[in-house]
Amino acid sequence: MSRPDRGTQAMHQALPPELRDAVDDFAAHLSGVRNRSAHTVRAYVTDLVSLLDHAVRMGCVDLADLDLSVLRSWLARQRTTGAARTSLARRAASARAFSAWAHRAGLLPADVGAALASPRAHRELPTVLRADQAATLVEAPARPAPRTPAPRSVGAPAEQAPLAAAPRSVEAPARQAPLATALPSKAAEDTATEAVPLRDRVLLELLYATGVRVSEACGLDVGDVDHSRRVIRVLGKGGRERAVPYGVPAQRALDDWLRRGRPALVGSRSGDALLLGAKGGRLNPTTARQIVGAYAEAVGLPRTSPHGLRHSAATHLLEGGADLRAVQELLGHSSLASTQIYTHVSVERLRAAYRQAHPRA
Repeated sequence: MSRPDRGTQAMHQALPPELRDAVDDFAAHLSGVRNRSAHTVRAYVTDLVSLLDHAVRMGCVDLADLDLSVLRSWLARQRTTGAARTSLARRAASARAFSAWAHRAGLLPADVGAALASPRAHRELPTVLRADQAATLVEAPARPAPRTPAPRSVGAPAEQAPLAAAPRSVEAPARQAPLATALPSKAAEDTATEAVPLRDRVLLELLYATGVRVSEACGLDVGDVDHSRRVIRVLGKGGRERAVPYGVPAQRALDDWLRRGRPALVGSRSGDALLLGAKGGRLNPTTARQIVGAYAEAVGLPRTSPHGLRHSAATHLLEGGADLRAVQELLGHSSLASTQIYTHVSVERLRAAYRQAHPRA
């Protein structure tokens, strides 16, 4: 099964063998049959182990003893320990999913979780950038970086510049330690240093132009880009594939990256990955988040993440007249309800503009 934290692993090992096997089989079902991501499987397993540990403490000897009162007692205990409504809603969903699966598998005589209610999760309206702010952010890597002062001596350690003072990238190319090997590779290192801003620019352009998730952007291969139609092929949640268009600025950034940037960073670990880290491997989503945050801070924007750019892209599309169903398909939402939150964002922005501008507001 997907590896949860140590506390969950310890609880899992302490469960009776029948319950341990049920957890492992459910995890295999989620990953193998439902094609859930490792992160989702880990969350479900963590919730399930907590539930079954609570059931054992309430005197459940085997899985057939699990009933609605145990599920409700478990959620009530979570609430008393301070769990947020969003966490309670997710844990209730985990319990219902397990109960439904266990009933179909013949492990439970009835789907006891079907009647389990959960608190409605409070959905915060996402923070979005204005169109001009988004443009400032995606164009930030094209701005010249501050000149780095030359080291005073060969033996002196290089100074680490503050993050805000080095907006070109949070990621520096790998440094050659011995001076004897550093000198012959100086030209290659300079080329790699110039390549990183090109990578950052195409990352920011793609995130905003397409509204893809950061994991989807980092998972792109070179062959996923259709330059003639300006479309990328994205593998989203649940293994669902979709085609997402992008515009002319993103195409220019892609052309520069593929012509001058990627060849400077490509190495034995690159494979077909479109976006590369400074050491040649596929760009990691955590590093991508740091890149977006660093550029937003460097140009004086509010704290921004890749998901913030996704929110901004969806909101700007709707404000520009795009159909809600089209935005749903673009974002890869399985349910229209997930997309409808952006209509609320647009209405709130309109209301704020009305209150500020209308004389009788």
